[in-house]
Amino acid sequence: MEISELKKPQLGLKASTAKSQLTDRLKYQPEVFEFFTSETDFTVEGLKKLSAAIELVKNVATDKIILHHPMRYQGEYTELIAPQKVFPELNKFIDRSTNSLLQLAFDFKVQVLLHGSYSRHTQNMIDLYPSLAAADTAALKRLDYFAQLGQQRIMFENSLSPIFYFGNPAVDQVIYERNYRLAFDTSHCFIKENGNNTHLLASLEFLKPHIVHYHLVDSMGEKHDSLQLGKGKINWQSILPALNSKATNIYEINLKNQDDCQEQIASHQYLTKIYQKFVKS
Repeated sequence: MEISELKKPQLGLKASTAKSQLTDRLKYQPEVFEFFTSETDFTVEGLKKLSAAIELVKNVATDKIILHHPMRYQGEYTELIAPQKVFPELNKFIDRSTNSLLQLAFDFKVQVLLHGSYSRHTQNMIDLYPSLAAADTAALKRLDYFAQLGQQRIMFENSLSPIFYFGNPAVDQVIYERNYRLAFDTSHCFIKENGNNTHLLASLEFLKPHIVHYHLVDSMGEKHDSLQLGKGKINWQSILPALNSKATNIYEINLKNQDDCQEQIASHQYLTKIYQKFVKS
């Protein structure tokens, strides 16, 4: 492939709005920044703090900013398939928080990331539907709604659950045809496909035109381990050429210390060395 088509790894870091985390991340001058939000960010004061943090990152480092929708509300995962009648408050929170993030996205010209599903409590939700197909249809209906609402300011991330995952050719085809803007988590796909690099690569290449953002994460392919790049079994030498060069990326790695992103930095250094080998060859 042409070097111009090869994605140059971006230093993409992730943090909450905590001052200690922001101070740590911003000293590295990240090219991409992702805010991991929680339900506490959606109070009046919380939204003010998030707005101020977005302005800070834009002024100090980058305007390539992604706002990650909160994973939980009052202990329950923010599953899009949560039936309205059974989980009325959860649904209200999902709608309210997504609307709040989209308002920020349009105001600050940044992006919102919404999970199509999770995995921890998903089966309990699926069991409330007549079938898996019915639950899947409900998820796609919700995604269609948010896609229309967010337009070019929203993207959807793949899960580890039976709902909205990447790696199965038939499922990938359905997602491709809906023209969603996608956030591709490499570890989620790798784990879902039982540690199969061939399947991961095929999914990355097939969905590539619709991928706008990557969570670059390694894994042993057995469970959700969120490893530093080079510490798992993903073949990054083959993965790098399959990435969309126009998309952004962050390193969504488990940190030993949330105030020290060294594992994210080390992941970037690891992938950059692979990139440099391609450039020199």
